[in-house]
Amino acid sequence: MKFGVSYRYRHIIKKKEIDWFCGKLINLHIAVLPFGRGADPNIWSYLENTPKGVTIHIIDDGIDTGPILMQRHVDIDVWHDTLSSSYDKLSRVMEFLFINNCKNILNGKIEAEPQNNKEGSFHYSMEKEAYSHLWAEKGWETPVSDLIGKAIQPGS
Repeated sequence: MKFGVSYRYRHIIKKKEIDWFCGKLINLHIAVLPFGRGADPNIWSYLENTPKGVTIHIIDDGIDTGPILMQRHVDIDVWHDTLSSSYDKLSRVMEFLFINNCKNILNGKIEAEPQNNKEGSFHYSMEKEAYSHLWAEKGWETPVSDLIGKAIQPGS
């Protein structure tokens, strides 16, 4: 049986490769989909003040739009966590969730739920440059409290 896992992969997987896995290609994504599709979901969850957490989903021919196998919300201490520490927390939860459920995922014992693709958010990597001044001084040690809700809302 062929099965693939994408984790921290920053490239779009082509339809030909997706089809080769016959629905057995999953993504481990550090966002609560449908929020945070695309690149840099950790940063966007603060800039847009959306839920923080992780999702395991089946990869389809959209970007982070496939059916959801599992999700977990993650408590982030916005007054003490930084971009780095929050990324580490999300990564640990993701890895724990996958390791403890991979057998059931592989055996198809977890039923996937379709996403609401009319909600949420999507971002390309280059979009974060408009906000890079917010973390220019401290980089990954920037407190997440400095970023909350700083994204420019459409029409403002």
